[in-house]
Amino acid sequence: MSASLPVAGPSRVWRAAGGEIRADRRVFGAVLLLNVLAAGAGLVAPWLLGRIVDTVKTSSGSSALSTVDFLAVVILGCTVVQIVLSRYALYLAARFGESASARIRERFLGRVLAMPASTVEHVPGGDLIARGTTDVNAVSGTLRGIVPDVLIASVQALFILGAVLVLDPLLGLCGLGCVAVVAVVLRWYLRRARTAYLAESAAFGALAEVLSTTVGGARTVEALGLQARRTEALEASIDVARRTRLRTLWLRTVLFPTVDISYTLPLVGVLLIGGALYSHGTVSLGTVIAAALYFRQLVGPVDTILMWVEQLQSSSASYARVEGVACAPRAGAFTSAEPADDRIEVVDVRYAYEHGSDVLHGVDLEVRPGERLALVGPSGAGKSTLGRLLAGIDRPRSGAVTVGGVPVAGLAPERLRRQVVLVTQEHHVFQDTVRGNLLIARPDATDPQLRDALAAVDADWVDELPAGLDTELGGAAHRLTGARAQQLALARVVLADPHTVILDEATALLDPTTARNTEHALAAVLQGRTVIAIAHRLQTAHDADRVVVMDAGRISESGTHDDLVRNGGAYAALWRSWHGD
Repeated sequence: MSASLPVAGPSRVWRAAGGEIRADRRVFGAVLLLNVLAAGAGLVAPWLLGRIVDTVKTSSGSSALSTVDFLAVVILGCTVVQIVLSRYALYLAARFGESASARIRERFLGRVLAMPASTVEHVPGGDLIARGTTDVNAVSGTLRGIVPDVLIASVQALFILGAVLVLDPLLGLCGLGCVAVVAVVLRWYLRRARTAYLAESAAFGALAEVLSTTVGGARTVEALGLQARRTEALEASIDVARRTRLRTLWLRTVLFPTVDISYTLPLVGVLLIGGALYSHGTVSLGTVIAAALYFRQLVGPVDTILMWVEQLQSSSASYARVEGVACAPRAGAFTSAEPADDRIEVVDVRYAYEHGSDVLHGVDLEVRPGERLALVGPSGAGKSTLGRLLAGIDRPRSGAVTVGGVPVAGLAPERLRRQVVLVTQEHHVFQDTVRGNLLIARPDATDPQLRDALAAVDADWVDELPAGLDTELGGAAHRLTGARAQQLALARVVLADPHTVILDEATALLDPTTARNTEHALAAVLQGRTVIAIAHRLQTAHDADRVVVMDAGRISESGTHDDLVRNGGAYAALWRSWHGD
C-alpha cells in the first residue's frame, strides 16, 4: 500500500527560509546593504534632472550652463555607481543562492536516508522522485535567480516611493494608491495560489509515478495485455495535471492584466495632478518631472516583482513539499542492547500492510546460527514479507522478531548491517566506477579483496571492461546487463560480511547456469553463516539444511528436502510440478 508524504505548513517553510538566511547571514547582509546603496544612487538622477529643468527655466548664461554640466556629470557618476553596486549585489546574491541550494539538496538527501526503509518503500516513488528533482530544482532556481531579482526590485520600489513622498507628499499619494491596488489584487491571488500550486505539484508527482511504474513494468504490461488500462491511467493522470495547470493559469490571467493597469495609473495621475499644481504655482516644473521620472522608474521594479510572484508561489509550494520530508516518520529510537547470540526467532508474528488485512498469521520460526534455510511457497504466500521482517525493514503488527533476544528492527542501522543483509532481485548501479560501487559495502576494502568478492559471484567479466575496476558505470557510461548488475549487488554482500544473509529471489535475473554457479559460490563464501533463501527455483531448497513451506501467510511444513518429499505434502507437490512429474 502506498502512503503519501506530508507537506510542510507555511510557518515551517518560513522558518526553513530564515534558517538559510541565518546560515549565510554575512553574505545576505552584504546583499541587502549593496542593494540599499544601489537604490539610493538610483534616486539621484531623477531629482537632479528636475534641478536641471528648474535651472534652465529660471537661469541663463554661463553659470546656468556650468550648473547643468556639473549636475549631468553627477548623474553619470551616480548611474555608474548604481550599476557597479547592483552587479556586485547580484553576484553575492547568486553565491548565497548556490550555497543555500547545496544545503537544501544535502538536507533533503539526509532526511530521506534517515527515514525508515519501510517508509521510503511505501510512499509513491514518483512523488519522492519529483520532490528530490523537480521541487528541489525549483527551490534552488528561485534562491539563485528569482530571490535576488525580487530583493533588488523591492528595495528599489520602497526607495522610489519614499523619494516621491519627500519630494511632494501629494504626488506621493499617487504611488501609494498604486501600491494599494496591487496589494488588493495580490492578496486575492495569494489566498488561492498556495492551494492551487500544491495541487499542481501533487498532480505532476502522481503523473511521474504512473509514468515510472508503466515504463518500469513495460514487459509485464506487454505480456499481460495491459496497454489499454495503463493508457487510461496515464490519460487520467494527464487530465488531472492539465486541470491543475489551467487553475494556476487562470489565477495568472486575473493577476497580471489587473496589475498592468494599476501600476500605469500613477504616472497618469502625477502628470494630471502635477500639471494642475504647477499651473497654480504650488510646485515647480522640475518637481513634477522628477516625480514623473520616479514613477516611470517604479514600473520596472514592480514589473519584476509581479513577473516573479507566480514563480515564487510555485517555488513556495515546492519548498513545502521538500520540507515536508522532514515531517515524515523517522526511524525510532534504537536499542543499545547487544544480541546475546546470532539465533533468530519469530514468535507469533502477524503483519498487515497499511489499511490492509493481515498477510502473516501467527508465524513461529527459529533460525539456528549457520543454518541454510529455504523459504518456498506459491506467489503471495508471504515469503518476501517474512523476509522483510527478518531483515528489520518492517516491524510486525504483533509478536516479535528477534536476534539474540533483541528485536531486529530495533538495532541501529550500522549494527543491523553487520547482523542481517537482505538481497532482492531489485538492485542499483550507482553512477561511479566498479570500485566505487563495491566500496559502498566496505570502504576500507583493498583491490585484492574487491576482486575476491567479484570472483566469489563469478563476475569475471570485470577484467574484460575497458578500465577494469576503474570503469565508469551508469548514466552515459558503461551499462551493465541485469545479470551483471545483480552479480555486482551480490559482491557487495560478500564484502559487507554479515552474519545472516536473506536472499529474496536474488538470482532471479541470472540465467540458470550462472544462477547455479553463483549460489554455489555464495554457499562456499558464506560457510558458517546463516543464509535464508527465498526462491522459486526449488533446486535452492534441495541444497538447504531445512525447508520451510509457506501458504496463505502461514507455515504449513518444515523439514529437510528428503523428509518433505517423503511426506507427500505441499512441498512434494511443488517438487513434482517443478520436475514435470
